[in-house]
Amino acid sequence: MPRTQRNDNFIDKSFTVMADIILKILPANKKAKEAFVYYRDGMSAQADGEYAEAMDNYREALRLEEDPYDRSFVLYNMGLIHASNGEHEKALDCYEQALGLNPRMPQALNNIAVIYHYQGEQAKEAGNENAAEEFYGKAAEYWKRAIRLAPNNYIEAQNWLKTTGRSGMDVYF
Repeated sequence: MPRTQRNDNFIDKSFTVMADIILKILPANKKAKEAFVYYRDGMSAQADGEYAEAMDNYREALRLEEDPYDRSFVLYNMGLIHASNGEHEKALDCYEQALGLNPRMPQALNNIAVIYHYQGEQAKEAGNENAAEEFYGKAAEYWKRAIRLAPNNYIEAQNWLKTTGRSGMDVYF
């Protein structure tokens, strides 16, 4: 049974009905509409914690989707799953691909920074200060890019940049 027929709560059912209406009136070709269905089912599976199913749907959406902007969100969501599974290199790859298609995606920049910061913390705990500083430097660069795109977001990152002396600017907004 397709995921769209398994939604059992009001919000999911409402979203599915609205998405189906939009698909019917959207001036898009059949392939793009089919890609959207896979993307929607991937988001639903991801929300339910069904990551393998979500990844299968995202891969199919990616195969069908031709629009670079839409592909960037598929890749971004794939990165979220990889990151939540601790597959940081795969997550970084997905986020970088998403940014290659859509450079104005602060959430991908933020998530890359979070991974680099985490890797810096891990290196620091292992006693490797040089590696930690390298990871922190990468995190700082990505957070600065994210903050430039969304200056009212990422307040904790802004504070970290300021308190560690990595900000390079006084005011973001």
